[in-house]
Amino acid sequence: MTTTATFLQRCHRALTEIHRLTPQLTSQLPGKPLHPHRPRSLTTSPASTALTTSFSQPLPEVAPRTRLTPLSPSYYTGSPEYYDNLLALQDLLRSHEALPTIHGDEAPEVQWKTIDEYRLIIGDRVKPSRYNKVIRILDRLNRIDPAIMPAETKAALLLYTRPRNPELKRRVERTVDNFGRAYAIGRRKTAVARVFLVEGEGQTLVNGLPIIKKFSRIHDRESVLWPLVVTNRADKYNVFAVVKGGGKTGQAEACTLAIARALRIHEPALKHALREAGCITVDHRQVERKKPGHLKARKMPAWVKR
Repeated sequence: MTTTATFLQRCHRALTEIHRLTPQLTSQLPGKPLHPHRPRSLTTSPASTALTTSFSQPLPEVAPRTRLTPLSPSYYTGSPEYYDNLLALQDLLRSHEALPTIHGDEAPEVQWKTIDEYRLIIGDRVKPSRYNKVIRILDRLNRIDPAIMPAETKAALLLYTRPRNPELKRRVERTVDNFGRAYAIGRRKTAVARVFLVEGEGQTLVNGLPIIKKFSRIHDRESVLWPLVVTNRADKYNVFAVVKGGGKTGQAEACTLAIARALRIHEPALKHALREAGCITVDHRQVERKKPGHLKARKMPAWVKR
């Protein structure tokens, strides 16, 4: 009973003395907290009361432990300038992605800045793989129909366009010579084919031999004559080819590319049909070299436990 009475007396004393202690709490120094486990924001200082009552007024000063938020989301990356540039181009492409485009061959011919010039613009050593990402976006933007291309897109592409040098030698367009021949070169793997295409009755000679004797496989013969077959010109041109290097398949596919290029010289309007048939698309794949300790390029010998 005595313990209960003592506890009630202490509670009554605390309630009666709280008004007397309030001025002492508000007069404490701002740098020294009232209690080691009590936050300073719980004090009823006039400054804190003014801040809580007036939200429209700016803060008088920044708190010393406030963490500043960077303006760019790429601040914490290794190359913030590059990623800011990449994100800006991606946003531009996303906003104009629905616009109609033209074929890549019909797009305006543009020479983009080299990787060294791009590094000077960014101010950082950009890797070639990252530089290629930017070039792919620029090529996609360049394919937008020029008649409806927005002005901001034109201005963005102009920043990455290399100025033309009139002193540089222009690419010479191949034409039919005085004998009515169109000359072209095709490569595949390690094979190189040089082809003369002239109007005729459909004769085909490869290294001075008929195509049947040079290529025994039907698939190789079809590959050689595929550009003429797909355009219905098999009986209108004579083919004289000289092939060196590589195997039979590489030589046949090299002839395919050379004949398609020569046919474009005779009839430029067949360019789209040849491209759709895959005849003028360069295949840069090469045979992977054999490694020491391997049976082939990647094949390993069979592992035997004992």
